[in-house]
Amino acid sequence: MNKGIILITAMIIIQACSDQPKSIDLQGHRGYRGLYPENTVQGFIAALDAGVSTLEMDVVISKDKQVVVSHEPYFSHEISTDPNGLEISEKDEKNHNIYQLTYDEIEKYDVGLRAHPRFPNQIKVAASKPLLANVIIESEKHVAKHHLKKPHYNIEIKRNPEFDEVFHPGVQEFAQLVVDQINEATISDRVCIQSFDIGTLQEVKKIAPEITLALLIENALPFNENINRLGFSPDIYSPYFELVDEKLVHDCHQNNIRIIPWTVNEEAAVLKMIDLKVDGVITDFPARVREILHQYSISVLKE
Repeated sequence: MNKGIILITAMIIIQACSDQPKSIDLQGHRGYRGLYPENTVQGFIAALDAGVSTLEMDVVISKDKQVVVSHEPYFSHEISTDPNGLEISEKDEKNHNIYQLTYDEIEKYDVGLRAHPRFPNQIKVAASKPLLANVIIESEKHVAKHHLKKPHYNIEIKRNPEFDEVFHPGVQEFAQLVVDQINEATISDRVCIQSFDIGTLQEVKKIAPEITLALLIENALPFNENINRLGFSPDIYSPYFELVDEKLVHDCHQNNIRIIPWTVNEEAAVLKMIDLKVDGVITDFPARVREILHQYSISVLKE
């Protein structure tokens, strides 16, 4: 079936459906990765201006135990330039291990000037990997100044048990450092911690049961099997969008679990997710998705 037929079919279904969602949690993936360097203050501010309800981001830990916003625990060859202005290669990227660098050293790298091979329309700006604390401070200042609604924060803890004490601390310390930062910023009622790593979610539930938790999913295992592996029902089930079907949405809602798929970028995928009645979408293109939602009288979730 070609894209045009998919879009027409989806629009007919949505227009005919009286119980489509009235509002949805619109999450800016790594800020606004489609148009701005990922996981940068500039990208998060742009996402807020695009009308997201939630800023989605990833965190790692520096040598001096700072919580740094970064997708990898090292400087990715796709986006990074070293302190000498040299582009980091794929072969060398893991030698630039954030867990072995102080934040003062981390700030000397640039992650905003290189052309992104998968996002050619990104605006290029000089940018460093920010501290989680600074992302929160700048986001809160921006919404107050411009009279925007306060955002939620969806923070992914990037832990792989195989890399404990190599690219990040062990699970207890990692989770505690992130929770401490959230508590210091007094935003725990507007935060979700997500992870693919079940050990991380189990640890956060133990030390901060009040924080919303999301289980990230990229496997094709049945819903019940993934929940049983986790050992409890998370607040949110967050699968790759191509794994979402009517049964999965039903299973989540029957268990009072919200379903928020990633990463939903194209119009056909957005329309399909609306039709399936998901509770939110994580996207690299929040302005594009917001416009599609507007066309079908679906608002962005508010406080």
